[in-house]
Amino acid sequence: MKLSTMTRAAVVTTVAATLLAGCGQGSTTDDPTDDATDDAAADEGEADDGEATDGAEETDAPAETGGEEASGETITLWLAGETDTPVELEEWLVTAFNEETGATLEVQRIPWGELLERANQALPDPDNTPDVIEMGNTQVPTYTSVGAFEDLSGLLGELGDIGPEGFIEAGTYEDTVYAVPYYWGSRYIFFDKAAFSDAGLEVPTTLEEFSTAAIALREAGGDGFSGLWLPGQDWRNGISWIFAHGGDIAVKEGDQWVGALSSPESVAGLTQWQELYAGASTAPQDGKDAEAWVPFNNGEAAMFMAPSWARWSVEETRAEDLGAFALPGVDGGVAPVFAGGSNIAISAQSQHKELAADLMRLIFSDEYQTMLAENGLGPANPEFTALMGDDEFAQAAISAAENAKLTPASSEWAAVETASVMEEFFGRIAGGEDVATVAAEVDTQLADMLNG
Repeated sequence: MKLSTMTRAAVVTTVAATLLAGCGQGSTTDDPTDDATDDAAADEGEADDGEATDGAEETDAPAETGGEEASGETITLWLAGETDTPVELEEWLVTAFNEETGATLEVQRIPWGELLERANQALPDPDNTPDVIEMGNTQVPTYTSVGAFEDLSGLLGELGDIGPEGFIEAGTYEDTVYAVPYYWGSRYIFFDKAAFSDAGLEVPTTLEEFSTAAIALREAGGDGFSGLWLPGQDWRNGISWIFAHGGDIAVKEGDQWVGALSSPESVAGLTQWQELYAGASTAPQDGKDAEAWVPFNNGEAAMFMAPSWARWSVEETRAEDLGAFALPGVDGGVAPVFAGGSNIAISAQSQHKELAADLMRLIFSDEYQTMLAENGLGPANPEFTALMGDDEFAQAAISAAENAKLTPASSEWAAVETASVMEEFFGRIAGGEDVATVAAEVDTQLADMLNG
C-alpha cells in the first residue's frame, strides 16, 4: 500500500522541511567554535567573554573553556530513553562538566517514543534547542541532511579512535561528519537456564534449533507462557531473521532505493519469523520491543531478545539463572542482528558550542568510555571494548556486534520510523497474512518514502 500524498507530506514536512527552514542547510561550519549568530551572542551577553569576535583568530577546533569564564552558563544534554544511560554515568558527567568548565550541565531524558517529535520542535529554535543530543543511529541521517547538527570535523581528532564504522556513516552527510557514535548495543538472547535444563534443552547452534527450542519451552510452560517473548510489531529484533537468510529491508540500485522485503531471501526469513511468533510467543500482535525483560521478570517467558544493557533490568531473583547467547545463524555461527545504539551530536542552533564541545570531550574521555563498557554499553572507542568483560553476556554482545547491520542509510529513514511502517508490517505478518503479498506492498511503500 502506497503512502497517500497527504500522509507522506505530513511525515517528511515534520522531519525535514521544518528543520530546513529553522536550521538552514549549509549553515554549519567546519568546527563548533562559532556561535549560531551574532544576535544570539548578544542575547547571551557574550560579546566580550573571550569567545570568537570580529577579528578573532580562527582555530581548527573549539578552544577549551576555562571554569571562570563559563561560570553561570548552563547547557542542555538530551539523553534518549529513560533508563538507557545509567544514572551513575549521568551523575559523573554533571560533576565532571562543572569541575572542568565551571558551567552547569542540565540533563533531560527524552522517551524514545517522543524523541523525533520533540527534536523537530526544538532543534530549529536557538532558545529551546538542546546543546548536545543523543539520537538513534537510524534517525540521525535525516537530521544530518538538513543542517540540524554542527560540523564536527574540527573536533574529531580529539575524540580518539571511534566506531563502529556504520554509526559514523550514519552521522555523515556529503563527506562531513555531523554525529558520532555514542554507544552500541548488539541484540542477543537472554534465557532462563533453569527452564532450559528442566526441558532438557541445550543452547541452540542454528536458527532452526532456536525455533524448536522456543516452541518446546512454550509448550512446557503452559497457557500464557512464552518460550520467547516476541511482540508482533517488534521489527528491530524481527529484521534479524531477514538478515540471517541473506535478505534486506531495502537496497540502493544506482541512485534509487528499492524495497527488498519481497526478495526470496527476505521472504524465507520472514516466514520463519512468522512461524516462530505463532508457535513460541504469547506476546500481543500489536506489542513493540519496549521492556522485553518485564514478562521475563514476571515468569511469563523463558527467553527474550534485547540489547546488551537489558541485563541490568533483570531482577535479582531471575538473574541467578540468567544466561545469554548470540542469535545463531541459519547454518550455524552468529546471525546478523540489528545494531542497536545511538549517535550524539551538537545542535547547529546551540548558543554554547564551545561548552558543547567540552561536553563531547568528556563523553569520549577514557573515564566515560570505561564506564560505558563496564555497564554493558558498547563503547565508541574500541580500546575499551574488552572492559565489557569476558563472561557469557559480554561474549554474546561482542559476537553479535561483529556481523550487526543497520537500517537503510537513507536520509528519509526517519520518516519511515515516524510513520511506523515497519511496526505495521511485522504486525500484519504476526497476524497471519501472506508474507510475500504484504512484503511486496511494503516494498512499494518503502521505495516511495526512501526516495523522497
